[in-house]
Amino acid sequence: MNIWLIFAGVLLACLVPCGIACLRGDAVDRVVGLEAAGLIATLILLLLAEGFQRQPFTDLALALGLLSFGGGMVFARFLERWM
Repeated sequence: MNIWLIFAGVLLACLVPCGIACLRGDAVDRVVGLEAAGLIATLILLLLAEGFQRQPFTDLALALGLLSFGGGMVFARFLERWM
C-alpha cells in the first residue's frame, strides 16, 4: 500500500456527501452533487492509476472527466424547467 492508494481511499469517503446531496435536495443541489462526484471520481481513478503503476488507466479517468461534465449539462438541461 502506498500513499496514492491511501489518498484514493480518503477521496472515496468524500463521495458520501455528494451522494447525499444527489438524493436529498432540490434540482440545483443535485446538479452540484453530480458535478462534484464526477470530479472526485476522476481524481480517484487518477490516483489509482498512479498507485498501481498502470498508466493506461489514466485514459479511463480522462474519459470520465469529459463525460461527467457532459452528463451534468444534460441533467441540467433535462431539469431546466424546475431550476
